[in-house]
Amino acid sequence: MADGQNRNEIEPGMEVGIVKKEDQRSGKITEGTVKDILTKSPFHPHGIKVRLNSGEVGRIKLFL
Repeated sequence: MADGQNRNEIEPGMEVGIVKKEDQRSGKITEGTVKDILTKSPFHPHGIKVRLNSGEVGRIKLFL
């Protein structure tokens, strides 16, 4: 099951749900399309950080 923690599961153009830094406490999900993958390491326990086409940045929590 893909959970957004492995970089090799993510490609630009995918529809995802992210949690932005300011939404970490509430857990609010922002949906969008991946533009850039910002995390360089192959794995991150809190989710791979991406930039959406809208310019918003956050960690992937789910795939749509």
